[in-house]
Formats: sequence, C-alpha cells, structure tokens
Amino acid sequence: MIVRKHYRGTLKQEENKQEKIEALLKLDRDNVREAVQQGRCLTVALYRHEQMIFLYVETLDEELTPQELFPRFTQSLELWPERKGKMPWSPMHHIYYHAIPESVEQWAREGKKTRRGRIALLLEDKLFSYVYHHQAIVDEGLLEGDQYQSIALHGDILFSYFEEPRMNTHIKKEIKEPSQAINHWLAVDPESHFDHEFSGKGNFRFIEELFSIGREDL
Repeated sequence: MIVRKHYRGTLKQEENKQEKIEALLKLDRDNVREAVQQGRCLTVALYRHEQMIFLYVETLDEELTPQELFPRFTQSLELWPERKGKMPWSPMHHIYYHAIPESVEQWAREGKKTRRGRIALLLEDKLFSYVYHHQAIVDEGLLEGDQYQSIALHGDILFSYFEEPRMNTHIKKEIKEPSQAINHWLAVDPESHFDHEFSGKGNFRFIEELFSIGREDL
C-alpha cells in the first residue's frame, strides 16, 4: 500500500545557510536513494522557504521516518512540541487530493516529471472554511486535477505538492458528472481565504526545491 506523507520542519537559525544545507543533503543523498532502490518509498521531495522546510514522501513502508531518510539534515532542525514529545519533523494533515494510489503499477509515472512545491498562509477566520470545502470536494470525488497533487495542513500553513506535466484524473473515475462541491467552494470567494501579503497575487507561492528523487529516476 502506498501511503502519502507530508512533514514540516524549521531550520535552526545557525543552520540556515545555503552551503551548510547543501553539505548536509549531500551526505544524505545516497541514504534516500537506497530507500527508493529497496522499494521502501517511491518519491521523496524536499522544499524550503526561508527557515521553513517541507517534505513529501510516498512510502511503501509505514515505519519509514524523515529521520531515517535524512539523518544528517534532521540534526539542523528545531524541535517541535508534539503529542509524543519534541520532534524535528511535524506530521501535516493530508486534506486534499484527486487520486488514491491503488498499486505501484497504477501509480507509476509516465515520462519525465518536474516536482513542484508551493505553500500558502490561511487567514485565521477562514481556516475551517477552507478545510470544510476541500474535504467536501475530496468526499464527492468528481473534480479533475493532477493525479499526484496533494495538499496538507499544519497550523495555518498549507503545503501543496504536484507534478508537471500534469496528468488529470479524479477519484471516482467511473463517474462522469460535474462537481457540485467546487461550485460551493467558488461561491464562498476562495481568494478571501488566503494571506496575499505572504503569497503575492497567487493563493500559493512556489518554493525552492532542495532535493527530490523518484522511482522513475533510477
């Protein structure tokens, strides 16, 4: 079973230097590649905005952790207060997608892909509205979008992962009906949910890729 996981971390102030980040990731590169070669995961993509770090993983081994994938880089992260104690990686809530992985074969990429990461900041009084409507779209399962798109939430920060060129699909593939849930979302003014001082004119801002690898790269 393919499980899609998302994590957020924060760089320690003294570690927030490009040359230091690149050196640590160089040490972890073979470690991540080996996990993919062993079939423990399919895709690993790491992104950064200032001190914020975001990680997307498609894993076939539910016990696989970010610490195991990036043992050296993890040491450069602050500790988050979590239910099980202070942790360097905070799990994000997976709230939005257009497809559910059924098998490694069904989920395989066709051709070369560019892996993209974006983030957005939700306004405090609009957070639950955003989650409500996006959960409704997923539950309905009729809205088409990139098969590999995935949005997760931590606090008021959204992390969006997708791939280009996009391969459009929807959850209930056998049903060809227009989505009503997207109309309800559009009716509540999507633009009003986002902090545009953070993201600019778009609702989401693209962020720097630090590292990515997929099964198709091997």
